[in-house]
Amino acid sequence: MSGGRAVAVIGGGIIGSTIAWRLAQQGWRVVLFEKLRLGGEASWAAAGMLAPGGELDESVSPARVELFLENRRRYGAFVEELTRETALPIDYRECGALDLAYSDEDWTALLRSADRHREFGIGSRRMTADQVRTFSPHIETEKLAGALFYPGDAVVAPREMMAALDAACRKRGVEVRENITVDAVETRGAGIEIKGELFTVAVIAAGAWSSSIRINGSCELPPSEPVKGHLLGFELPLGACPTIVRHGPIYVFQRGSGMVVVGASVEHVGYRREVDETVWEPLLSRATRVLPVLEKLRPVDIWTGFRPQSDALHVERWKGTSLFLAYGHFRNGILLAPTTAESIAKELTSIQSN
Repeated sequence: MSGGRAVAVIGGGIIGSTIAWRLAQQGWRVVLFEKLRLGGEASWAAAGMLAPGGELDESVSPARVELFLENRRRYGAFVEELTRETALPIDYRECGALDLAYSDEDWTALLRSADRHREFGIGSRRMTADQVRTFSPHIETEKLAGALFYPGDAVVAPREMMAALDAACRKRGVEVRENITVDAVETRGAGIEIKGELFTVAVIAAGAWSSSIRINGSCELPPSEPVKGHLLGFELPLGACPTIVRHGPIYVFQRGSGMVVVGASVEHVGYRREVDETVWEPLLSRATRVLPVLEKLRPVDIWTGFRPQSDALHVERWKGTSLFLAYGHFRNGILLAPTTAESIAKELTSIQSN
């Protein structure tokens, strides 16, 4: 492929696939490279919580907070558009979230977080134990020190999102090349060369693998690395956990299929994919404190994935070349997909028109 408005997108997760879809909508000829299958890595493994408040700490800038909130506000329309485009169902629910405290220390910390959330317009309200039980009789409330409900939080099924994005890309004429690893690109005066093909521009959206791609023979890109997570799945009747339930780093919620998801560990172990019972069993033990019914069950599924961590969120043009970066989303790739794609599409259209 050469000439015209030809773009290569490297990485077929939710970020790369959304970018490819948006560019195809704008008339670009798009080739989407994926080393496995579309959505087969971090997007396949992701829980899919859309909870901007969970990412707030003292290190997060107001601009980043607004980015989280903007994506959350627009996510329903994003899912609706994708559903219209493909006629495929996507499990998306604005179910809210309960943050639970089982000690006075935990409760003080939750209230402190709520104060910071309010500064950014993220509302919550206090809940009594009786009110918590109206969400689900399975939630442990006897030792509850306090609870907050965040009505704006939501969940989406990433695997259904990826199935729809796959269909949307193909419908718009995106050339999807699966099982193709791109490990090097060359910047040329006329554009970007990948595997002997010349493209007007290229976008690197390969998640944790992004910085391993050599540019003009060297590894120069901002660093990216995997942060492994274990998640567990349980089968319970619908309604067993109709909202997100969180306690410290643990979360539990139920998909529309009935699957109850428990997550997640945070492991810096490289690309080791294996399921490790020394990691998931403590995870389950902590989750049963919140939902004791899980103690009587065995997981029907246990899986791992690699969050893409970097030194910053890189959604930018690289050193004035025709190469663009779209990685470093860490735990927020699902949430940030809409505006990431729009930002890249806007930048590419801008340089094409100059």
